[in-house]
Amino acid sequence: MADMNPYEVAKEQVRSVGEALGLNEGMISFLTHPKRELTVSFPVKMDDGSYRMFTGHRVQHSDARGPCKGGIRYHPGVTLDEIRAMAMWMTWKCATVGIPFGGAKGGVVCNPKEMSKGEVERLTRRFTTEIEPIIGPYQDIPAPDVYTDSQTMAWIMDTYSHKVGKVTPASVTGKPIALGGSEGRSEATSRGLMYCVREALRAKRLEPERSTVVVQGFGNVGGNAARLLHDELGLKVLAVSDSSGGIYDPAGLDIHKVKEHKKATGSVEGFPGATNITNRDLLELECTVLVPAALEGTIDRSNADRIKAVIVAEGANGPTLPEADRTLHERGTMVIPDILANAGGVTASYFEWAQDLQFIFWSVDEVNERLNRIMTAAFSRVLSRSAERKVDMRTGAYLLAMKEVVDAVEMRGIYP
Repeated sequence: MADMNPYEVAKEQVRSVGEALGLNEGMISFLTHPKRELTVSFPVKMDDGSYRMFTGHRVQHSDARGPCKGGIRYHPGVTLDEIRAMAMWMTWKCATVGIPFGGAKGGVVCNPKEMSKGEVERLTRRFTTEIEPIIGPYQDIPAPDVYTDSQTMAWIMDTYSHKVGKVTPASVTGKPIALGGSEGRSEATSRGLMYCVREALRAKRLEPERSTVVVQGFGNVGGNAARLLHDELGLKVLAVSDSSGGIYDPAGLDIHKVKEHKKATGSVEGFPGATNITNRDLLELECTVLVPAALEGTIDRSNADRIKAVIVAEGANGPTLPEADRTLHERGTMVIPDILANAGGVTASYFEWAQDLQFIFWSVDEVNERLNRIMTAAFSRVLSRSAERKVDMRTGAYLLAMKEVVDAVEMRGIYP
């Protein structure tokens, strides 16, 4: 699976679900082809005065349900097919939670870790200039992704605003709050996941206070998920990990102290009173909820039958491979798929966009209440669809999302 082309995987998913929905070949073909692709090559002046050429992509998969939406990543491994696949997955993610966006994605082939802040800024502004004709608040709204952040979005917004001749905060999301960013955005992905876990526990008739959680990945998503699941739901956190390895304590970890330890040492490993554990072994611990929030493909055919969690909530994109999905479903494990479990981030991006268009801003409590309402309703819809069709939650989510997009396409018609 790791060697498979991600775009081919995404197309196969569409074909499989499309056939289950009874879609004709023309509609399946329509859904597997991006609406628009732009590949650009552009020069950037480096700090030493030399010029270096870079390649960037922006892919817009669908605008049937609204403007396109998706992140921009800076990474040496960026490929066009990867961007195509992620743009398509964004379409289904937005449709799953019912927000009025289609999917897009972008990327530049570069290694920002080897570049100065000035070089990254010049790259960002030049790339924005190259893709400016196809982005904007009513066309396509970028957001942060791998190795991009709120500062990157501030540069994009500023460059775009200069191009169109007016300040346009709604042209991107994930901005600093001072420039029109939204309260609650930084933890929205984790908070949305928490709401999904809460609903899954209810569906399984399990009490949060008697439940345990294991979290793989201790970055923004995993770290905040562990904290929220403990502090707000009452789950006992048995284990967490980062790229170096993990820690386990059957009596429960103090997540706030673990965060302090990681900040001081650079890793969760070596936390006092806990036992070091490998990332692989961590996945197989006995627990109520497992949150894979690190890399894709961590649950595969080699370990799926050893996963003991009752619920798997996907904080990362694509952590469970298809063959593992089948095994987990057959064993009665509920997998909350990535296009639902981690959709809190794009939902909060929708909130930011809506606030920017109106120049009216909400408190963090308002943001969280709206997020709660949307994520709870989306979980209920996916659970109902999966039960109705007697399929796993991922298939249920895809059935729901693709039907939403197909209905929009058919109602709008094919112009002219």
